[in-house]
Amino acid sequence: MSSTTPPRTLVIGEALVDAVTDASGAVVEHVGGSPANVAFGLAALDHPVDLATWIATDERGSRIEAVCRERGVALTPGSQSAEFTSVAHATLDATGAATYVFDLDWQLPTIPDLTAYGHVHTGSIAAVIEPGGADVRAALAAARATGATVSYDPNARPSLMGAPADARRLIEEAIASADVVKLSDEDVDWLCPGEQLDDVIAAWGALGPALLVVTRGGAGAVVRATATGEVQALPAPRVEVIDTVGAGDSFMAGLVSGLLDAGLLGGPEARERLQAASIAEVVPAVQRALRTGALTVERAGAHAPQRADLAEPA
Repeated sequence: MSSTTPPRTLVIGEALVDAVTDASGAVVEHVGGSPANVAFGLAALDHPVDLATWIATDERGSRIEAVCRERGVALTPGSQSAEFTSVAHATLDATGAATYVFDLDWQLPTIPDLTAYGHVHTGSIAAVIEPGGADVRAALAAARATGATVSYDPNARPSLMGAPADARRLIEEAIASADVVKLSDEDVDWLCPGEQLDDVIAAWGALGPALLVVTRGGAGAVVRATATGEVQALPAPRVEVIDTVGAGDSFMAGLVSGLLDAGLLGGPEARERLQAASIAEVVPAVQRALRTGALTVERAGAHAPQRADLAEPA
C-alpha cells in the first residue's frame, strides 16, 4: 500500500433489517445492523470499505445487497450464505428512543485476505453471539497481528448477550485486540454495574486500546488517551431528536473517519502514532463523530452524513 493510497477498511458484523415501530404503531423497515451502518457511514465519508456479514438471498437480503451496492460498500465473498436474513424489531417511545427485539442468525464467512486492509472494525452482536462471535474475535487478533489497526464498539444488547458478567468477559477479549474502543454510558452501566466510569475506561485502556470514547447521548462524550492518561469531556451539538436509530453507529463512523484522516488509524505506523497520541491530537476526530451522530438523530432511520454535511473548519 503506497502512502498516497487511502487504507481500505474491513467492517465485520451483522447487516439486517430494522423493522421500526413508532409511537403511533406504524411500522417502517430500514436496512441496518450496527456494523453495516458503520460501513455505510464510512463509505458516505469517502473511505473505501468492505463488509463481511451474514445475509441470505431472500427479499430482505437482496434489499441489503442492493443498498450496499448503492452506498459503495463491497460484500466479501460468502456474505450471502445465510438461510434467512436477520431482523431487528425496534420500538420507538414518545422521545424517539429505541428498544430492540431480534430475530437473527450470525456466522462469519471466511475472509480471504486480512492483509488487504489497513483498518478493521467490528462491534455489537457480531463479536459476542455464537457461533460467529469466536471467529470474529479471532479475526480481530489476526488483523492486529498483520498490522491493521482495529476499532470496536461493544454496543451491548442485553436481550441477546446473556448475563452481563459473561458478556463482559467476551467483550474484554475483543477490547484487548482493539486500538480504539467506543461505547455508550448505557453499555458501561450494564456491563459494569456500580463501577465508576473513570475506573472502567482506565482498566480497559490497560488491556491495549490507545483511545477510549464513551458517548453520553445529548451530554456529549468522554475521551481517554491511554498514552497520557488524559480524560476530557466534549459537549454534543444541540439538535432536535427525531429518533436515535443508528446514532451510535454514525458516531463510530465519524470517529474512525476522523482518525483515518489524521493518520492515526490505517496500519502499523498509524498505530504507533495513535499509541503516542495526546487528547489534543484525537479531539478533532471525536468532534467529527459528535457531528455525524447529531446529524443522524435529526432524521428518521440510520442516516449516514457526507463530508459536505459536516461543515468542519478548514
